[in-house]
Amino acid sequence: MKLIHKFRQNGYNFLLDVNSGSIHLVDDIAYDVLDHYESGIESALEKLSSDYSADDISTAFEELRELEEAGVLYTDAIFPSTDTFLSRKPVVKAMCLHMAHDCNLKCRYCFAGQGDFNGPKGLMSLEVGKKALDYLIANSGSRRNLEVDFFGGEPLLNFEVVKQLVDYGNQEAQKHNKLFRFTITTNGVLLDDEKIEYINANMHNVVLSLDGRKEINDKMRLTLNDKGSYDVIVPKFQKLVSERPKDKFYYIRGTFTRHSMDFGKDVLHFRDLGFELTSMEPVVDHNENEYALTPEDIEKVNAEYERFAKDYLEIRKTDRDFKFFHYMIDLSGGPCAIKRISGCGAGLEYLAITPDGDIYPCHQFVGNEDFRMGSLFDEKISFPAEITDQFHGCNVETKDDCKGCWAKFYCSGGCHANAYNFNGTVMKPYSQGCEMQKKRIECAIMVEAALKLEELEQMDNEN
Repeated sequence: MKLIHKFRQNGYNFLLDVNSGSIHLVDDIAYDVLDHYESGIESALEKLSSDYSADDISTAFEELRELEEAGVLYTDAIFPSTDTFLSRKPVVKAMCLHMAHDCNLKCRYCFAGQGDFNGPKGLMSLEVGKKALDYLIANSGSRRNLEVDFFGGEPLLNFEVVKQLVDYGNQEAQKHNKLFRFTITTNGVLLDDEKIEYINANMHNVVLSLDGRKEINDKMRLTLNDKGSYDVIVPKFQKLVSERPKDKFYYIRGTFTRHSMDFGKDVLHFRDLGFELTSMEPVVDHNENEYALTPEDIEKVNAEYERFAKDYLEIRKTDRDFKFFHYMIDLSGGPCAIKRISGCGAGLEYLAITPDGDIYPCHQFVGNEDFRMGSLFDEKISFPAEITDQFHGCNVETKDDCKGCWAKFYCSGGCHANAYNFNGTVMKPYSQGCEMQKKRIECAIMVEAALKLEELEQMDNEN
């Protein structure tokens, strides 16, 4: 299927060829001629003669034709066929270890309840953690780099076992020519000097949960005694980040709700606090909750994405270290074809393990018994086909809503869990998420293109 997408933002006219990934900056004439390109030059002349001269229309038409002939416009798909894709044998490359089904905060929007995923509270034992890492190694095939996320609830509630698993994982990785890259996701309440030092030495990545300005954070992220958490966690996050080695990663992860649709201000607040790597996710919840985003809110949210993109661009012109996760995009290559088609790999390449050793497709399915795939304590671990087949056959070429979408190779079909929770199937994406994702992609393209243009102008001036 030949697909294109055009949009205007911040004074630029963009033309995206979906299958090749080519992005073109065009003038107003070419932008308008494109609407009539497939109908032929006569149609373009007839429809646009009141706005442009015949010569200008013809010139723009020929320039578009040259792009098509060069293979960067109206290109055919070059990705593997569905049959080839479905017949591949995936290997497990990442695991989410639920170190604690318990939490010392009670965030109002948390999808996991109070960290217990609507089940009994509990901590992962060393035995379960070892079994999980053993399974990951044994089922990773020839893949060397393996990802492990220490998750919760709040994993620092079980920090001694986290440390023991890091030691065990590194020992076993050496034996099998593997390399573990560990991540820990934390609300920061239990951070102290000892934990900060350990995390900075041993965790490849750290995800730090903070929603932005004090009044915004403290409205949603509450301590067990119903106090705001901002004053408790911010100094600890600042210390961790200030001492973090430059060859390791972190990011501040916020969540915006209906109460904070001016979330760009919160991202800028992150910068004021000294944080360079930032993210701000939209809350995902059903409309009956007063903080949930509704379809009527999406226009306002998308306007904020556009507004903040302009602020972000100006910052990036002088401060390339400051990054907003959703506006980071690789215009020259990007992920491999399989990744672009299928996304995160939940249920196939990525698994979540509960404190009891139960196996789920990802952390967001934990607690839904319909998606329990088995247990690490099963004599023979064999995942039910009725679960794995759903994920194996779920990609942008098999989802009806994704096939003709211009953003499909950037979002890879969206979150399976959100799709299921809102639509009862992983095959139909969460529509509100789609709309926000498409706007974020447009903003990211604008920012990167504008920065590239500035670089080229500077080079020309120097020459």
